Amino acid sequence: MKCSLHKWTRWICLAAVLGSVSPLCGQVEQPAAANVAAAPPSSAGPYRRLAPGVMKSIEGSPQPNETFARHDVVELTAVDPKFDWAKDVDFRRDIWHLNFEFKPVRTIWVDVPQPGGKLQRKLIWYMIYKVTNPGKSLHPVPDEKSGYKIERVDRPIRFVPEFLLFNDEFNKTYPDRVVPAALSPIRMREDAARNFLTSVDAVGEIPVGQSAWGVAMWEDVDPRIDRFSILVHGLTNAYQWRDEPGKFQPGDPIGKGRRLARKTLKLNFWRPGDEFYEEEDEIRLGSPGAVDYEWVYR
Repeated sequence: MKCSLHKWTRWICLAAVLGSVSPLCGQVEQPAAANVAAAPPSSAGPYRRLAPGVMKSIEGSPQPNETFARHDVVELTAVDPKFDWAKDVDFRRDIWHLNFEFKPVRTIWVDVPQPGGKLQRKLIWYMIYKVTNPGKSLHPVPDEKSGYKIERVDRPIRFVPEFLLFNDEFNKTYPDRVVPAALSPIRMREDAARNFLTSVDAVGEIPVGQSAWGVAMWEDVDPRIDRFSILVHGLTNAYQWRDEPGKFQPGDPIGKGRRLARKTLKLNFWRPGDEFYEEEDEIRLGSPGAVDYEWVYR
């Protein structure tokens, strides 16, 4: 018994050098001042299996009326208002969409290198997500009977993500940041076998039936916020546009006075905590009096 205790003492001392031992879970934790080194992603898995309901799923919602719009060609009517053929012109376009899955927002403490060479301990907010190309893009084609009909076609989709964390209490918008120091700790926590792409690395084509996993990150988020939304751009190419009356004049650059609004997925969150103890389990999908998510144009 005495010898056995001696062996355990030596093991604990060794563990103290490499990292601290958690007596509750038996896992070795990294020291607070050091980040976990980036481990190479596994090409074959096995990936972590998530329990049903962990990932929230939102399917794209392409609508036939998004494939067309009617507008005056102000660049022509501004030259001559009698150009009736340039009024109420029918514009047609293909509409594609991606399906979106995500885990609710989480937080993690990370030592972030600063310009002066020192490390600063920061609380990084992040969200793991997955996008899938389901195919079936809407493609308008001329039809003798109805003028146009909608066909569904399979095509690769170029994914260019943008995530904005918006808080209307203080009118603050936080763009998604690439925090290299946070990538490895997040992957070790979420799934060590999977390579989560940043919003820069995720840019590229997604073939039909295939998916891409990514992570959106935000830093220096105001700890006082109680409600916030995440605006996700890049899940569809649907948009709306309008020309402000009289804004365009002959000789102006094409498009002057034109306002574009992209179809955007808005995720609503509620954080019923305070600014002193920032706990991730206080962040909840949905908000009292608001829907969990909605599609908006902005």
